[in-house]
Amino acid sequence: MRLGSLSQNSQETFPADLTQKLSLNVKITRPKTQNPSKSVKQGSDFYPGKGISSLSKWSHLIRSYLSQGASREALLAYSGFRRKGVYLLGLAPLVLKACAALSTVKHGKALHAESVKNGVDFDVMIGTSLVCLYAKCGDVVDSRKVFDYMPERNVVTWNAMICGYLKNGDGKSAVLLFEKMSIRTAVTWIEMIDGFAKSGDTGAARHFFDDVPSELRNVVTWTVMVDGYASNGEMEAAREVFEGMPERNFFAWSSMISGYCKKGNVGEARAIFDRIPVRNLVNWNSLISGYAQNGFSEEVLEAFGKMQAEGFEPDEVTIASVLSACSQLGLLDAGKKVHHMINRKGIKLNHFVLNGLVDMYAKCGDLANARLIFEGMPHRNCACWNSMISGFAVHGQSREALEFFGRMEDSHERPDEITFLSVLSACAHGGFVSAGLEIFSSIEKYGLIRGIKHYGCLIDLLGRAGRIKEAYDLIKRMPMKPNDAVWGALLGACRVHLDMEMADRVVEEIAKADPNISPGCDSQYVLLSNIYASSDRWEKAEKMRMRTVKKGFQKTPGCSSIMLGNTNE
Repeated sequence: MRLGSLSQNSQETFPADLTQKLSLNVKITRPKTQNPSKSVKQGSDFYPGKGISSLSKWSHLIRSYLSQGASREALLAYSGFRRKGVYLLGLAPLVLKACAALSTVKHGKALHAESVKNGVDFDVMIGTSLVCLYAKCGDVVDSRKVFDYMPERNVVTWNAMICGYLKNGDGKSAVLLFEKMSIRTAVTWIEMIDGFAKSGDTGAARHFFDDVPSELRNVVTWTVMVDGYASNGEMEAAREVFEGMPERNFFAWSSMISGYCKKGNVGEARAIFDRIPVRNLVNWNSLISGYAQNGFSEEVLEAFGKMQAEGFEPDEVTIASVLSACSQLGLLDAGKKVHHMINRKGIKLNHFVLNGLVDMYAKCGDLANARLIFEGMPHRNCACWNSMISGFAVHGQSREALEFFGRMEDSHERPDEITFLSVLSACAHGGFVSAGLEIFSSIEKYGLIRGIKHYGCLIDLLGRAGRIKEAYDLIKRMPMKPNDAVWGALLGACRVHLDMEMADRVVEEIAKADPNISPGCDSQYVLLSNIYASSDRWEKAEKMRMRTVKKGFQKTPGCSSIMLGNTNE
């Protein structure tokens, strides 16, 4: 692929004026006498006397940034190097890798143009890096153009192109390319297995797994197949392959643990964990995050303590799960200790950790600290906005919840279904009827579908405001069948406003739906009994109480939690 074929739509230059002297709209051509082999050599020695030492120094710096996931810093470092007017062939693959990690295809094209200008784009390493760049940025067409243009390709180049097709959902082209390969490595087979498994086609993945030559079948090949089944929820097939592994690595164990947790089978996940001969942090994180995802908050804290006792230091993944457990249990003191640990150990404050801190403080009622962390976040996603809005709503600060919802809209962060549930709840508890109706109407503007919970919030809002007839009419117009929570919200309003007529009408509606009410859902009958008792209709109140007894309903016992020292009671 020549520069002219990719530069027509490229207007953005490399970060920090890296390519100021390069016009991407100008087609660059080589002298006719130049051949590929000479162009690579000339590119390698483009600045004699500076190459080896400069390459070593800058390569080490950029590699260091990339190893830490700091791709932007790697690009800025390269920009500073290029301001000196020096171009080194050895740095190009590293910088292209950084561009791919950030999906900055325009910057990658700028570097591609530089490679053409300096006569080094025939180099197999640069060509392979360009194939990866375009594929990772979703531009498979340009990726294939680079691949076809390369005069020399190695097996890594072929693997990169196959991987690009698979990551972009083109399994057919990947198979055609795979069949043309004269030499295949273990990585080739792994890419095929992993690519088809991630697309959900575990049948094709298993076909390639079964065809792997014995001399190329290694622990990674087995692990990728196990993970493919586990990621798709096919735990029986995953277990079959797992048990047949001649040896297992940490990732195979973790894939099984995560797979069982995603299916809700936490007991089997723990059984697998207990079989691990030597554990590492990845294994612990799989178990702890699995507990957190399934609501086993106390087990999260227990496992966290055991992990530390075995000498493992937590990372961002561990901390995010532990903060979630503290949120669910309402353990503010425990959450603060985790926060101090983050600062003391220098744990990276990525968006998962920051969201976890905001959510923990908000759910535990420490809205001042939640807001302090929120306001200091460089980038805010929907999850952290939801945590703040929900925190304000739950703790009675409805006006602040509405204020933050407005700020969220102004920031162009797209609200989701949870956002609207939280802000509608805030409107209901704060009595903001007009705002609630307006917000409810705006849900579809964001391409979201109103669910029964959204309708329930609006019915609660109207009922609390005494607009019971409107609430009832809304129930009758709902596109879905009302559930216990919806009728319960309306009955609660009837009780507060002593609307006996509407209560009797609701009784009739509940009687029609009675076969679908599960045992133990006695809240409607208790409410009805209380409504009748409040209006001195003792006979009906007693009938309701007797009905609950005959149906076998039992009052759900209440519970509370307090902290005594370091013990949860």
